[in-house]
Amino acid sequence: MTRMTQISTDFYLEMLLFGGVFIFCLAVASFLAVKKKEKSALFFQVLGVFSFAVFIIGMWLTLQRPPFKTMGETRIWYSFFLAILSGITYWRWRMNYLLIFVNLMASIFVVINICKPELQSQVLIPALQSVYFIPHVAIYMFAYAVIGCAFVLGVLELCNLFNHKGHKECTKNTNYSNLCVPCETLSVHCGKNKSSESTTKCDLLVKIGVVALGIGMCLGAIWAKKAWGQYWSWDVKENAALITWLIFLLYLHLAKIKKINRKILLVILIVGFLSLQFTWYGVKFLPSAQKSTHTFYSAN
Repeated sequence: MTRMTQISTDFYLEMLLFGGVFIFCLAVASFLAVKKKEKSALFFQVLGVFSFAVFIIGMWLTLQRPPFKTMGETRIWYSFFLAILSGITYWRWRMNYLLIFVNLMASIFVVINICKPELQSQVLIPALQSVYFIPHVAIYMFAYAVIGCAFVLGVLELCNLFNHKGHKECTKNTNYSNLCVPCETLSVHCGKNKSSESTTKCDLLVKIGVVALGIGMCLGAIWAKKAWGQYWSWDVKENAALITWLIFLLYLHLAKIKKINRKILLVILIVGFLSLQFTWYGVKFLPSAQKSTHTFYSAN
């Protein structure tokens, strides 16, 4: 118990230090992006990601096991992947507001870990000692992060669609035209053009997320076969993951319909993101989840 307590104390202090540096770097990167200082913004974004990578490596070495076991550890990976993806998307697309909101999301999950530290243990149950443990959880956290970026972009696009409607209304009256917010403010295009830049980027992120979710489920099925003797047990966690995956598949299939209302698609995207969050940490509150082999428990 003394050893476990010491690990927990060291982890919290390191989390406080490196988490603070991480949040500071992301905040500075977001501020510089708004100021159009792209190179400086990317520098601080990379610096933040590097500092958090050092923390994760240190935690891995300290625990002497892959840090994927507890809910808190998955939040760390989620924030890490979010920061990487927000940096990559900003480097490729220069979308300031996407960088800001994704960095904010990553910072919030780090703050949650700081405010709610978990007791760290070196012990892994036999099922978690499988070779599929690391890739299964890592790919899922990557998929969650990609979907998180798509969600932010989708919400910005949805807001802009409503704003564009109001923009057209207010431009009819020159007395109120100065109150309209330009579409460029949100770095997305107006209108319902399916080939618009923001739509293409959002759909691309969803496609990557769907592929990653599918790979994660396949690895999980193989892992389940090795650990519990069957590929799929219709566990509540498995069912929730399948439903989430199907929601995003529905989004991609409906996106192929030219006459589909873009707002409907974005609402489906938001519902899928909420389903993903429920699958991740909401399922464990269901009575049927108490016997689930897939639910993370911080005390484990």
